[in-house]
Amino acid sequence: MDRRDFLGKSALIGAGVAGTGVLLSSCGSGKSKYTPLRAPGEYYIPELPDKAVDGRPLKLGLIGCGGRGCGAVRNLLEAADGVTLTAMADVFSDKIDEARAKLKDKHGIEVPEESCFVGFDAYKKVIDSGVDMVICTTPPVFRPEHFRYAVEKGVHAFLEKPVSVDPKGFRTILAASKMAEAKGLSVVTGTQRRHHRAYVESFQKIQEGLLGEITGGNVYWNQGMLWYRERQRGWSDMEWMIRDWVNWKWLSGDHIVEQHVHNIDVFNWFIGRFPIKATAVGGRHRRITGDQYDCFSVDFEYEGGVHLHSLCRQIDGCSGEVGEFVQGTLGSWSSKDFAIRNHKGEVVWQYDMEYQEKTWWQSNPYVLEHVDWINHIRRGQGHVEAAETGMSSLAGAMGREAAYTGATVSWDEYSASQQDYLPSRLSLGPMDMSGYAIQVPGAPKQ
Repeated sequence: MDRRDFLGKSALIGAGVAGTGVLLSSCGSGKSKYTPLRAPGEYYIPELPDKAVDGRPLKLGLIGCGGRGCGAVRNLLEAADGVTLTAMADVFSDKIDEARAKLKDKHGIEVPEESCFVGFDAYKKVIDSGVDMVICTTPPVFRPEHFRYAVEKGVHAFLEKPVSVDPKGFRTILAASKMAEAKGLSVVTGTQRRHHRAYVESFQKIQEGLLGEITGGNVYWNQGMLWYRERQRGWSDMEWMIRDWVNWKWLSGDHIVEQHVHNIDVFNWFIGRFPIKATAVGGRHRRITGDQYDCFSVDFEYEGGVHLHSLCRQIDGCSGEVGEFVQGTLGSWSSKDFAIRNHKGEVVWQYDMEYQEKTWWQSNPYVLEHVDWINHIRRGQGHVEAAETGMSSLAGAMGREAAYTGATVSWDEYSASQQDYLPSRLSLGPMDMSGYAIQVPGAPKQ
């Protein structure tokens, strides 16, 4: 499916009120002086109440029992009543034991041992156990197959971002998304800025035309080095890499995909398109384990001559910045203060944080994404976010490949490629580690 088909055929669900901002300039005639980018109803605005609606009890399964998995369960329990965790899965039994202890100690949740499954196929046992919904928080390379199986079995899914790390996984996500739509399932992803009230209302105002046509932007995720795991005695190649997954490109997609996808997704969401090609540079200077880079700088080009500069870095001792900036024909928007300014620097609109604090007691987007998920499930409203998150995940991977190779990479060529990071055989044993070398772009001087 190409970009136009995807955007034209995506299922869009009604409009709700995300928050309230202050419009600081207007015509005074009651008629807007702005030309909308899209008409209301052509884009999705989530309802973001403090808590999900009550309804039938729901059984939950957890696939991936690390810190993000436990965090997602905690967020879901805060978002809704009547949800019970009944099954868990992980490749490692000690991760399940740690998660069970943590959930029992902090939340009083006890999952029977016979409902906890270990191994690469444990996700199937959770999905087949009679759950209504699953949280998928394993390393991202496994996400497409887990999602596909959940959809085949008619189970609603929360997919942590990114949802794929390579073109084969991306195509699996698109196919499973179409199937989920046909079955009326609810699928929400971990791009939580789409459930952040200030981002949602900023998006709505931009669609209403306050920024004019989008002409470019900058997105950033610059921070210090993330965690890593030194290899321990007795760990096989596969076990070490999975326990240290955030540092291996086949498992995480590299940090431009695993983490920076948030920021790339914001720009894609706001402009309503995806890049057609990428030219990039990147490098590795400080990383201790794995085969990833620790910095990327990418020029993403969109149809119409729009360019996005993407910059991400994970190195200690450097300046940090996380956020987005969007330029339009009438002015600019920044996530630093969620304000739209005209070309004179005057604030045209700004999200009203004081109103938010007076109106809602729940403003954590990690919780609100689960509120939206449960509301769709209990109301019987199909809603699938996986395809759009898949497009942003592939955009990040396209930027990664452009940096790895030094070549300009096109969307059409890359999305159709046979690149597949998932090993043909999954076993906790030795692997041919020569296939996990650090990428060097270009060719040596002759």
